[in-house]
Amino acid sequence: MIPAFDRLGRTRLIRAGLSTHVDGGRVVNPPVIRASTVLFDSVAHLKDIRRRRDDERVLSYGARGNPTAYALEDVITELEGGYRTRLLPTGLAAITQTLIACLRPGDHVLITDAVYEPVRHFARQFFERFSIAYSFYAADGRDVEALLRPRTRLIYAESPGSLAYEIVDLPALARLAHSRGILLAADNTWGTGYLYRPLALGADIVVSAPTKYLSGHSDVVMGAVTTTQAAWEPVNRSLDAHGMTVSPDDAWLILRGSRTLAARLPIHATGALRVARWLRAQSGVARVFFPALPDDANHTLWRRDFSGTNGLLSFVLSNSSESAAIRLIEALRLFGIGASWGGFESLVTLADMCQARTATDWSRHPFLIRLHVGLEDPDDLIADLERALNEKGD
Repeated sequence: MIPAFDRLGRTRLIRAGLSTHVDGGRVVNPPVIRASTVLFDSVAHLKDIRRRRDDERVLSYGARGNPTAYALEDVITELEGGYRTRLLPTGLAAITQTLIACLRPGDHVLITDAVYEPVRHFARQFFERFSIAYSFYAADGRDVEALLRPRTRLIYAESPGSLAYEIVDLPALARLAHSRGILLAADNTWGTGYLYRPLALGADIVVSAPTKYLSGHSDVVMGAVTTTQAAWEPVNRSLDAHGMTVSPDDAWLILRGSRTLAARLPIHATGALRVARWLRAQSGVARVFFPALPDDANHTLWRRDFSGTNGLLSFVLSNSSESAAIRLIEALRLFGIGASWGGFESLVTLADMCQARTATDWSRHPFLIRLHVGLEDPDDLIADLERALNEKGD
């Protein structure tokens, strides 16, 4: 059973970010406002705006934000239940800029083993160069306390985790972090703020990729960082120092997509649940990863902390070879081979879990097939999977 979707979340999606007024009236869709240069009435006015812009949202220069982006920031802030939000060019930029803002040479950061895989590359390239220590903890968080060091400054979580959807007990993790004066950041791309609210569960910082479900149309790339009031100032200051900004056109596309999130997600969720149940019954499938299944190892925490699910699920074949997984993927006709997700279309991709994880052993079934169930009829998607399973052979 899928829990009821957040009724108040639906209202927040529709009502947030509608503060733009034109000639005394309010337009339904905030317009795209493209601007680099901002003009001022006087030198004193310019100085006043520049003095205030670190703490207030005022128009000073295009790279410091614009009204279209502000409207999207308001939507995300409302969904996440945070203090304020900043937009970045990509989801990866949101993650890496958060890490940069929170860490200094000599510090230590604990990162979930389920982290978005490009973050591992960033850690090798950046942290090692700047003498920042890092460790990966098990995706369910069971070894976090044992891995803490005197210089641990940040714990970075992703729940559900990338690819296998492990869920960490975020309130417990927050209590542990805060008892040691450690910040807790969480990737909430899966939950969007509509299905999951890490800040309400104790996180200090939330990062996400509006590229995915908030956009919903696979036509724009963006990242977002939302924080509590206490965590805002250092993150905001760091983002300004690095010149992080987004196109107003991109912000508008995601703003438009966000209004239909509440209508789209139940379709993704219902289809994914049907596909997951069907896959679990197939003799050629060894395991299905989908927290909404009652027998999933993460189901209890999912029921406690989440208000629904989405279209993501993964599975491994009984034949654990890479060639078997590739044959199945390439036999599919309705699932496009692609690494992103959250759009209207169904997708499939292959993950080598021995490369994607280091804190846990995936050698028994290393090749995981990830599906994004789109808005197509689930009966058609199941028929496609059934045909591909029968064609792939062993």
